Amino acid sequence: MQVVVPFAGRTPKSRLEAVLSLEERRDFARAMLADVCGAVVATGNSPTVLATAPLSETTVTSLEAGTGGEYRVEIDDRPLSPAVNALLEAADEPVAIVMADLALATPVTLEGLFEINGDVVIAPGRGGGTNAMVVRHPSFRVDYHGASYLDHRQGARGVGATLETVDSFRLATDIDEPADMVEVWLHSDSRSKATLEAQGFHLETTEGRVRLARD
Repeated sequence: MQVVVPFAGRTPKSRLEAVLSLEERRDFARAMLADVCGAVVATGNSPTVLATAPLSETTVTSLEAGTGGEYRVEIDDRPLSPAVNALLEAADEPVAIVMADLALATPVTLEGLFEINGDVVIAPGRGGGTNAMVVRHPSFRVDYHGASYLDHRQGARGVGATLETVDSFRLATDIDEPADMVEVWLHSDSRSKATLEAQGFHLETTEGRVRLARD
């Protein structure tokens, strides 16, 4: 199985700019990428990082530490959907697409995704996105705009592909908004959490709710 991890490293995680500077977002994105790719390696697969630009030296160092060097990089500066579809068109084996901001992903959760039978297997994100998927049908193509989970279900039906949906808290939790960052703190022991700690964040409880606060 080919496991693809899309990554945009130049201006990542723009919706976190209210709490993180550009360099801090880059550091956090690198950490999440290394965590996701490390989890992929632990399943016995070597990830392909589908990057919009050549990786920085800092990103390469982080990936080396997270994966032991078991990864490859493919550069494609097109938007996400055509870049992934180009890989699907060329593939001669099943392709898994795992987003780089799934900081809670573990080898166990990824193995669960990879092992489910189906022409198209989808792990939806909160809000209607598609956080991870496995494509085994040669005619299926992705479309990551809008409520992509619904679009992908319709696309699978359109090509006559069998479809399975994975109900997973860890795979459903992508780190897009500031409120999502607390999930990294609560549910992982990873480079991503260590990066937030180094940036001065700590857990705070207010009126029965938990959130991340910063020194």
